[in-house]
Amino acid sequence: MPAELRADRERRAGVVAAAALLAAVGLVLGGCTPTGTTTPGAASSDTVPPAGDAPASAPSAPASGSASASGPASGSAPAAALAGAPRPAAAPLEPLPAAVPAALVSYYGQRLAWQPCDDGYECTTFKVPLDYDRPAGGDLTLAAVRAPAVTGSGAAGAARGDRLGSLLLNPGGPGASAVEYVEGVARTYDSGVRARYDLVGVDPRGVGRSAPVTCLDGERMDAYTAVDITPDDPAEIDALVAAAKEFAEGCRRQAGDRLGHLSTVEAARDLDVLRALLGDERLNYVGKSYGTFLGATYAGLFPGRTGRMVLDGAMDPSLDSLAGNRTQAGGFETAWAAFAQDCVKREDCPLGRTEQKAGEQLAALFAAIDAHPLPTTSDSRRLTEAQATTGVIQAMYADFLWPRLRTALADARAGDGTGLLKLSDDYYGREPGGSYPNLMFANMAVNCLDLPAPFAGPDDAARAVPDFERASPRFGRDMAWMALTCTYWPARPTGAPHTVRASGATPIVVVGTTRDPATPYAWAQALAGQLESGRLLTYDGDGHTAYGRHDTCLDGAVNRYLLGGEAPENGKRCGR
Repeated sequence: MPAELRADRERRAGVVAAAALLAAVGLVLGGCTPTGTTTPGAASSDTVPPAGDAPASAPSAPASGSASASGPASGSAPAAALAGAPRPAAAPLEPLPAAVPAALVSYYGQRLAWQPCDDGYECTTFKVPLDYDRPAGGDLTLAAVRAPAVTGSGAAGAARGDRLGSLLLNPGGPGASAVEYVEGVARTYDSGVRARYDLVGVDPRGVGRSAPVTCLDGERMDAYTAVDITPDDPAEIDALVAAAKEFAEGCRRQAGDRLGHLSTVEAARDLDVLRALLGDERLNYVGKSYGTFLGATYAGLFPGRTGRMVLDGAMDPSLDSLAGNRTQAGGFETAWAAFAQDCVKREDCPLGRTEQKAGEQLAALFAAIDAHPLPTTSDSRRLTEAQATTGVIQAMYADFLWPRLRTALADARAGDGTGLLKLSDDYYGREPGGSYPNLMFANMAVNCLDLPAPFAGPDDAARAVPDFERASPRFGRDMAWMALTCTYWPARPTGAPHTVRASGATPIVVVGTTRDPATPYAWAQALAGQLESGRLLTYDGDGHTAYGRHDTCLDGAVNRYLLGGEAPENGKRCGR
């Protein structure tokens, strides 16, 4: 492979390992890891537009298979929650029948034709039904890649007979490419794991190389990322609503019927088709951030086919989008407090010498940028308050970005928005030439199906701001308004909050980081508690996700589980 092509592929893999946010809860931001991350533990993905609802007049396009798996879908925003009414208890996700339905036998009977691709990897495609309830209605073609198990002897390899099968990897999002992720990080995985598993990535439906959804061109996405997400008057509220509607209409116009069939339940069913085509009796899986929601959904639907499963940076599927957004705002507040505590001890901290002063200085900077967007040297764009906020949030995903954030904040206070704009662009995955990857479009499409939107309109969002600000004085207002995005989605949601028991599954390891900004630690505790075989593994530290950070305790526990089935003791703690 020519050096320039290799460098481009590695750069794109870094974007995947970075720019994706959190999941089916619904911010425009979410749970990702920062650009340039290449280790398996640092690369998780999340970019998050809110999970969503459609207005009563919008065309209905239910995602097949979702209602049967997670109970009746709700199409209305949870306005009662805004009024303080108690939320109904989340129903458990019920497993699908163990036998493959006759109408799906042909999909489970395909033969994969692997071909050399992308500098030593192997690629293939396979078919899944667009609609699992009506499989005769058309297919989607999904793309997969694998890094075959390393053969040989000694620590670096194993005999072919020692293979444990395939280990599927998903970096999250929703919307991050698992194909690009595997190509970017497979060779950094533990040598013992590499020796005994084929590492496999499949782009979920609507993502990357698998019938990707697109919505806006680069120019319109630039405008979308710049729109004011802390509106101060009716005109700014109208502009925010118009941006959400333009995004939704672009997706409807370009994706059509696919918009109703991109749910997590359907993606989990696709994983089961691939499991069978790979020749594995059980699905072995490592998922990060939103990938934990996808993995948990698989375990809930197919507990008897669930193998060794690691869910790192876990989501809580029992939360509705309002509670999830508000809790996530608190996660970013916790991460900000850790950054501020570290910053004020350093000579180059541009925000003062106390944590309180740092918060005041950040608020003042955001207000100044809101009034007068900053010039940048990278191109003709000016840095808006929305992009400045996104840039700060991007740096919360990993503490190795904190020095870069200190520099960017110092430059912004001096009148140069270049550094914060670059962090914001990294968050969205913006390419140097001004184009955007499929990440944000797929993210929105999945989230808007998986949960009803938290708000029926801007009045609901405005009423929710005080609650969000109590959870996060720094970012609560932004996140409340960002949760409007799926209110105008053209396909009705097909999912609902639910718990996952996965009765009968082998032990499932749930990893939580105590100061994770995008998937708060409480979510990992909740998911491990729901799963009948859940084992909570805690990393005491900062940043989003933990496996692969070279913490001997945590990596060792996960690798022993993947290689020998030895699940860590429930409640085991690693890190500081």
